[in-house]
Amino acid sequence: MLESRKIDDARRLPRPGAWTAAGAVLAAAALLSACGGGGGGGGGGGLPIGLIPGATTTPPPASGDGGNGSGSGSGIVASATVAGLCASPRTGINPETGGAYPDRSGTLDNEKSWVRGWIDETYLWYGEVPTTLKAADYATPITWFNVLKTTATTPSGRAKDRFHFTYDTEAYRQLTQGGVSAGYGMETAAIRSSPPRDIRIALVEPGSPAAGKNLARGAKILNIDGVDVVNSTGTANVNAINGALSPKAVGESHTFTFEVNGVAQSPVQLTAANVTSVPVQNVQVIDTGSGRVGYLLFNDHITTSETQLINAVNSFKQGAGIQDLVLDMRYNGGGQLLIASRLAYMIASPSVTAGKTFEQLVFNDKNPFRLSVAQTLTPFVSTSRSGQPLPTLGLSRVTVLTGPDTCSASESVVNSLRGVGVTVNLVGGTTCGKPYGFYPQDNCGTTYFAIQFKGVNQQGYGDYGDGMAPNAGCVVADDFNHQLGDKAEARLAAALALRSSGSCSVSAKTTVQGLEKAAEPEAEQPYLPGRSPLRENRLIGLPDPA
Repeated sequence: MLESRKIDDARRLPRPGAWTAAGAVLAAAALLSACGGGGGGGGGGGLPIGLIPGATTTPPPASGDGGNGSGSGSGIVASATVAGLCASPRTGINPETGGAYPDRSGTLDNEKSWVRGWIDETYLWYGEVPTTLKAADYATPITWFNVLKTTATTPSGRAKDRFHFTYDTEAYRQLTQGGVSAGYGMETAAIRSSPPRDIRIALVEPGSPAAGKNLARGAKILNIDGVDVVNSTGTANVNAINGALSPKAVGESHTFTFEVNGVAQSPVQLTAANVTSVPVQNVQVIDTGSGRVGYLLFNDHITTSETQLINAVNSFKQGAGIQDLVLDMRYNGGGQLLIASRLAYMIASPSVTAGKTFEQLVFNDKNPFRLSVAQTLTPFVSTSRSGQPLPTLGLSRVTVLTGPDTCSASESVVNSLRGVGVTVNLVGGTTCGKPYGFYPQDNCGTTYFAIQFKGVNQQGYGDYGDGMAPNAGCVVADDFNHQLGDKAEARLAAALALRSSGSCSVSAKTTVQGLEKAAEPEAEQPYLPGRSPLRENRLIGLPDPA
């Protein structure tokens, strides 16, 4: 499922602000999805309110006296009055619900009116949407939606809302449920994204086309389809490279030349296929002079990860057990919040999490989904989806390997454990900063994601829009000279040093190649902006059966 990052001939490309979509409808009651945003609070005060997973309540009507959705303060209609009025209505059966699509014959203006009403009713910062915008100036509902957001910034100067997007709902369903998408099964990251570029493989999925070509982390891309990846400039070359890095469909093929350990390899042809993610990898127990340490790489909070995480925890409990855990989430963009909750529960002691809140959702002052406080709470979940009791490690501390691609649900694991007094050490880079979320809503074949809540922990904290920083002295750049899970890999080596000595500094005797990168400015660390926004979410599903 992994997607390759894009490159630029002069500078790094920003993360995409919106992804267009058309396709199968996503049932409104099926999922509640949380992405990130910047700092700042919601639109109102008082007790937090939110949306219970699976709720189907309709937001109250918006104010306004017209129907054109001009967005000038007047003319905003209730979204329910124009929902499903589509310029190109869908026909047939919705695979998500098994019923017919709700679409009726309408116009693009109807669709734009729905977008404006939905934003006014549910957007966390609805009062900060510019009032001078006019729907007539935008050709499609998607381009109209893209500008209907706050223009405020975080304390660091980043956009407060930089994750407003749309998506294909069938691709969304497949990705969140099973981790299936078209690709090579490799994810790339840029050590340097402007010429002379240094684009490396960050990780490879088992059983993928990339794995079949014996590709591995650290391989440097020299050439794609005859284009010099390292030195080429110009729009045509950059577009060709980006297109090959992110194939659009199964069967698409491109020829790559890689460098491994300084030696150029023979060209290989990679053909995109439907790749299923293996979210939990490299589970192992590391023996140290001061006890046994568990390590696992966790890449996606998707449905299939639950069993894999349970198996990992059970393996850690076998024999003498472990005294500490290193949880590698440097590339984990998020996923299902109930998976995050179960993981946090399994790390801690049941006596610590009993009766405590994993995360609570804070909405705007309109109470858009008319819910009670109790309906906003996600507990520390103590059972699996099938209702079986979860194993626990009973740890009072955990070390998490992080970076700028550690997002949303992954940050919730850190924030929630800290909220109940578990010590969480961070080693690597500052996380992406996504305490906010949205309720994905389909209309006319496009699913819209607009920020509608902030997630807070047991102590009411959720203000990390600029990310969570590593422990003092524990900023360690990603090490592409070693495989993930290798004790000599820079971030894992630093985490083990922190456990044994209280410092992330590695002694001269154990210094490894790659640690010299730790002094690099954090802004220069590799990151993965080419991946879908859906890999940077937290999703709240329907309540588990009683």
